[in-house]
Parts: sequence; C-alpha cells; structure tokens
Amino acid sequence: MLNFPLLIVNFKTYSQATGEAAVKLSRIVEEVARKHGANAAVAVQPFDLRWVAKTVDIPVLAQHLDPVTPGSHTGWLLPEAAKEAGAIGSLLNHSERTLPFEQVQATVKRIRELGMVSVVCARDVETAVKLASLDPDVVAVEPPELIGSGMAVSKVKPEVVSNSVKKIKETNPRVRVLCGAGISSGEDAGLALKLGAEGVLLASYVVCAKDQRAAVEDIITGMHFSKG
Repeated sequence: MLNFPLLIVNFKTYSQATGEAAVKLSRIVEEVARKHGANAAVAVQPFDLRWVAKTVDIPVLAQHLDPVTPGSHTGWLLPEAAKEAGAIGSLLNHSERTLPFEQVQATVKRIRELGMVSVVCARDVETAVKLASLDPDVVAVEPPELIGSGMAVSKVKPEVVSNSVKKIKETNPRVRVLCGAGISSGEDAGLALKLGAEGVLLASYVVCAKDQRAAVEDIITGMHFSKG
C-alpha cells in the first residue's frame, strides 16, 4: 500500500487543507508525485477522508483511529469506517495526539486485522524502539520541540535520525522509518534520506506555503536527488 522512499503530507487541521482545500492540495501532491515518479501520501481530517479518497489515487491516511469494534462507542473513530471511506491506514500517536502505549498497541493490532497500515509517531529514539516492537508498518520519528519550528531534525539533530534508523532496524527490520519535525526544504528531506530514513512526514512547510505546488516540488525533488 505504501512505497518508499515516501513523502507523507499531514494536513492536520489547517484551514489551508480543510474541505475543498484538502481536495485541492491532495491533487497537487498527486500531480507532483506522478510527474517525478515519486511516492506520496496524505493524512487528512476525518470529515474530508471520503472526499479526498474518491478524488485521488495516492494513498490516503486517517490522522487518528481508535481501537474499537462496531458497536456502542459514541465519539470514537472506528477503523472499519475509515477503511470504508477509502483510508489505507492511519497515523497514530502524533505528538499533538499522544496515546498511552497500551492504546497504540491495541490500535496497531486492530487496524492490522483489517489489512490497514499503521504509521506510528515517536518523540525520540527510545520511544521509537519501544513502538517498533509492536510491529507497525512505519515508525515516524519527530522530536516535538522541532515540529513547525522551521529547524529540521535532519540538520539540527541528525543523530536522532541515524540512531533511530539503526536501533529500529535492530529491533524490527520489517519496520520502515520516516523522520519529521521542522522539514522545511528539499535539502532537509534529502539529508533525512542520506541519514537512513526511508521518507519524511511533514505538514506546515507544504500546507501553509503561499505556493503549495512549489513546496511539494521542492521536497520531492530533494528526496529524489538524494537517492540518485
């Protein structure tokens, strides 16, 4: 469902990526990725999931799901509903929506049962290794203090990226490793890949850009160049 190296654009709850704007940005990400033969996915809000998934062919992720089954769970996010709406999987445990370890474990198991993909976020190397033991599909390492800062983890804390890759692969070689937090240029993204990451997870640099297409082009060409 996901191919690598991979760019995931997290739409968060930005107005620039809500409703019709979410559909527009999803199309931009898809068009630029297709132009460069690159791999990209988008993580969208629950109310936009079906609309976006019906519009684009690139993978669409939920931003959060709960480890519940159909039944009496008012207000929870049902994995079956996300899958039926077109999501291929979900982000989990983002620093803006952290979860107890046991809930991450239960949700990874729940969505795996449905054949969906889990992209689990970790704040540091230690957390990343612990989460990798749950056998998610992807672990994305994002030091929370750098998220949205414009200071890329790949530049400011390169050892976090390289150490995370090393220790995650030692724990579970099957898990793919992304990095995020502060990625603000194609150079930042390319450096992340050179440090061993298999892609990047980012939000504000693309979503909040005055020219979203140019921002996506910058990231994808930076990633593509680093692998060439």
